[in-house]
Amino acid sequence: MRFFRDLSPSSFTAGFIAVLVGFTSSVAIVLQAALAFKASPAELASWMWALCLGMGLCTLGPSLWLRKPVMVAWSTPGAAVLATAGLAGGFSMAEAVGAFMVCAALITLCGVTGWFERVMNRLPLAIASGLLAGVLARFGMQAFTAAQTALPLVLTMLLTYLLGKRLTPRYAVPLTLLVAVAFVAVSPGLSGAGIEWGLAKPVLVLPVFTLSAAISLALPLFVVTMASQNLPGVAAIQSAGYSGPGIHDGIPISKIITLTGLATLVLAPFGGFALNLSAITAAICMGREAHPDPARRYTAAVSCGLLYVLIGVLGAAVTGVLLAFPKELIAAIAGLALLGTIGNALALALRDEQHREAALVTFLVTLSGVAIAGVGSAFWGVLAGALALFVQQYGKSHFSSPPA
Repeated sequence: MRFFRDLSPSSFTAGFIAVLVGFTSSVAIVLQAALAFKASPAELASWMWALCLGMGLCTLGPSLWLRKPVMVAWSTPGAAVLATAGLAGGFSMAEAVGAFMVCAALITLCGVTGWFERVMNRLPLAIASGLLAGVLARFGMQAFTAAQTALPLVLTMLLTYLLGKRLTPRYAVPLTLLVAVAFVAVSPGLSGAGIEWGLAKPVLVLPVFTLSAAISLALPLFVVTMASQNLPGVAAIQSAGYSGPGIHDGIPISKIITLTGLATLVLAPFGGFALNLSAITAAICMGREAHPDPARRYTAAVSCGLLYVLIGVLGAAVTGVLLAFPKELIAAIAGLALLGTIGNALALALRDEQHREAALVTFLVTLSGVAIAGVGSAFWGVLAGALALFVQQYGKSHFSSPPA
């Protein structure tokens, strides 16, 4: 088989690092999102099963078929939106599943019609970045408020993270997690009684469709997934030289978007809230570190997909281990892992002077957590930012120009 001939130690290592970085840097946020809807331990394991299986198969299949590194991930900012809006709105798991399916239908529609390239390019990058920063900043603050109840643990994690960023930036988050695990393992904060060493079992939750959940959950989830995940994912593909008009020339963006939407639609009743193109882990598997030959880098993505499927099958054990840790560890690792993303989002939001105030309005409204008429702050943040931009820029020649 050609895959085994093309596979190399460097490409497999790149796939492993992509899984390690992608999973450990955001799984805590997914856990918080599930808990916002009062998920049971079985439902938490089902979320891991659905998301990892979806990421794995959507990465593995297209990469083998196209012989190009197609990287799919769960929506990290989407999970943050769900964690915030879920707690504020008091939605049930059935209502959340209904919202996931509405979001999946919108993503599929964008892929099938090609609206993604046309419509999303009209949204200034500053507004999308302000929304992302506002959503994620809450988790960044939680990393430090956790010090009120677990000061030694949080200080140890912060010091490890800062040293890791200086000495080995790519492995700073996994290293921080390992040190945190070692810290709680020798302290009374770890309880292994709830760990279930077994295979994950999917838990079906029938959807309930409500207008409130569609507005407060589905629409913000759709916006941040498309603007803050798929948009940079496309940029990663283009910068690596894998873009093109057809299936033989490059990665077909609209078809992959359609695939992620359909996969989300199928897996939503089991906890698969949103799948999208990856950006950070894609850069790992599409770079020279994966393989000097661009035609063989797809093996890194295939390796990544296989590992995600394996993690999904063992979702019960993974979830049990996470639940055994103190909540301060989960909050701290989530916040520290998002520091870079928050900083980059703020930098992009404030970089362009003509969009700066609109982006700042988006950021502050989103961060405020304000809920009006049952609608969460992410929706109002985008609306407020778009209104500010319209008032300030309408009629100017550069208003309609696409973002740089």
